[in-house]
Amino acid sequence: MKILKLLNRKYLSIIIIFLLASLSSYAEDKPIDIWNIDKKKTEDTSSNNTLINETENNDQITESDIYNMQSQKKNESVEIDQNLASSNLKIIGLYDPEDYDLKIDIWSNSNGDQLKYLFSNIDKLNLSEDSENLMNILLLTNAYYPKTNITEKEFLEIKSNWLIKSEDLDLIEKYLVKNQIFDLHPKLSKYLVDHYLSESNVAKACQILLKNNQPLNNDYLSKFNLYCLINEGRIEEAQLFLDLKKEQGFKDDYFEKKLNYLFGYTNENDPAISEKTILDFHLAHRTNPEFFFEPKENTSKLIWRYLATSNLLYNINEIEITEYDKISLIEKATHDKNYPEEDLFGLYKRFQFNINQLLNAVDAYKILTNIEARALIYQRILLESEIGKKLELIKILKDLFIKDNFSNAFDKQLRKFLENINPEEIPSNYTTFYYTYVENENEVKTNIKYNNDILHQSKLVNYFNGDYAKSKIEKDVNNFLKKIKKNKKYFLSKKDIIFIESIRSDGVEISKKYNDLYEINESEMPTDIQVMINNNEVGATVLRIIEVIGQDKLEVLDEDTLFFIISALNQLDIDYIRNKILLKVLPLKV
Repeated sequence: MKILKLLNRKYLSIIIIFLLASLSSYAEDKPIDIWNIDKKKTEDTSSNNTLINETENNDQITESDIYNMQSQKKNESVEIDQNLASSNLKIIGLYDPEDYDLKIDIWSNSNGDQLKYLFSNIDKLNLSEDSENLMNILLLTNAYYPKTNITEKEFLEIKSNWLIKSEDLDLIEKYLVKNQIFDLHPKLSKYLVDHYLSESNVAKACQILLKNNQPLNNDYLSKFNLYCLINEGRIEEAQLFLDLKKEQGFKDDYFEKKLNYLFGYTNENDPAISEKTILDFHLAHRTNPEFFFEPKENTSKLIWRYLATSNLLYNINEIEITEYDKISLIEKATHDKNYPEEDLFGLYKRFQFNINQLLNAVDAYKILTNIEARALIYQRILLESEIGKKLELIKILKDLFIKDNFSNAFDKQLRKFLENINPEEIPSNYTTFYYTYVENENEVKTNIKYNNDILHQSKLVNYFNGDYAKSKIEKDVNNFLKKIKKNKKYFLSKKDIIFIESIRSDGVEISKKYNDLYEINESEMPTDIQVMINNNEVGATVLRIIEVIGQDKLEVLDEDTLFFIISALNQLDIDYIRNKILLKVLPLKV
C-alpha cells in the first residue's frame, strides 16, 4: 500500500490495466508438457516455467502427471517467491530421458565431489564433436539434481559454464526460455544477451529477454529488461518498472541519466561513457549523436566487437603507419576476430621499405620493430614465387604473430597462401607446417559399404538402426557364426566381439556352441568405471566416457577403448547412445 500511495493516479491506472492484462493472458496460457519433444530437437517456447516437485514414491513421471502439475500451478499466487521456487525446482532440461534411454534419476546416486572432479577434468579438454554431443545430452536431459556433496546452485553453475564454453547460442536460448530460468542462471542469461548486443543486434537481445515471464531479481538483467521495454516503445510500462525499482532501493545515476534522455525528459545528452558493461556502453552510444570512442589495450572483447559491428572502429585509411599503438590495437582486435584481416594486411602494404630490405627480408626483419617486421615479411611473401622460399617466409610471419600472442590475426590470409600452393610441390621440411594450417576444401562425405564376409561390416549392423526383427537377427547371426566356426582362417576381431556382446545384451540368443569362439577379458574395463556402473552412477559413468573420448573422433578410438565404452553402455542399458556409437565405428565407410 505504501508504494500505491506514492504513485500518482496515472501510475495507479497503469497498474490496474497491467494487472488485468496479466491475469487475462495468464488465464489463457496452456499447460506445457516438458516431455513432449522430438528426438535430438527441442521446441522453442516461452510459456510456463517447468516446476516439478520431486516424487519419492514413483520411479517415473507420466505425461498426465506433468499436465496436472502445470494445471495446478495456474491456481497458485502470481506473486511467487523466487528463492522458494528455485528450491523446489528439481528438473531443468530440454530432453526427455527416454529419448536417449536414460532415466530421470541419472544423477541420484552420484557423489558430488566425484562429479566436480570429472567436470573439472573435462573442462580442460578441447572436446570433439562426438564428445560435445554426449555432453549436451547428459547435461540437458531432464533429471533430478545430485544430492550428495554438491548443491543445486553448484550443479546449475556447471551447466552454465558448459553452455558458455560450447557457445551454442540457439541451444542456450532454448534452455533458458523453455525452462524460464533467466534469473536462476544470471551468468548464462547475461552471456547470451550481451553476445547479441555486442553484435549491435539489440532486437535479438531484447527478443530473447522479453520472452521471460518470471521476476528478474538480478540487477543487470532487470536493467536490460527495462531498456528493452523502452526499445519496444513500451514507455509507460518502462517508467512504471523504473519507479518500482527505485522504490525498492535501486540507484544508478549513469543508467538513469541515459534513460531520461530516451524517455524524452531531457534533450541534453550525458557525454559520459562507461565500459563497465556492454549495456552501459551501448547506452552511451545510443544517447549521444556525437559519440566517439577510442579503444584501449584493456578494452573488453565485447566492446571491440560492438565497435566493429557498429562501424565505430578506426578507418584504416586514416591511420598513419607511425601510429604503432593504434596498429598494435588493430592487430589484437584482428586476433580476437573483431577486425577484418583484409584491413590489417592492407595496412601492412602501406609500409615503405627499400629494395635491400625486401631482397634480404629473412635477415632484415630481425632489426625492425615487431610491427615493421610483420609488414616487411608480408610484402616479401607477395613478391616471392619460389615455393620453398615462400613457405619459409609464411612460417616466419606466422611465428611473428605467435610471438606477440596475435596468432589468430593470421588465419584467413595464411590459408589463402597455402591453398594456392600445390601440395605435390611442398618440400619435405614444410609438409607438417602445411598440413597443420591448410584448410580442407570440403569434408568428404562417406557412405557405408557392406562386406558380408566380415561380421561387424555386414548388413547385420543394420540391427542397430532398428531394421532387424529380433527373431531374424538371432537366426542370421547364429548362421554367420556357424560359417565362422567352419572357417579356420576367420578370427573374430575385437569389433566382431563388440557386435556380438551388444546384441547379446539386448536379449538376442546366441547358441552356446559358439562360446569358444572368443573370450572376454574382464580386466579391460577400468576399475573406476566398473565401480560407477555397479553403484548405478549413470551420469558419472557417461561423464567418464566423455573424458575418455575427449578430443578424439569416435572413429579413431582404438578397439580396446571402444570395447569397454560399449560394455559400459550395455551394462547400463543406454542403447540409444550405444547404437549411435556403433553405427559410427563398426561399418566400413567409403
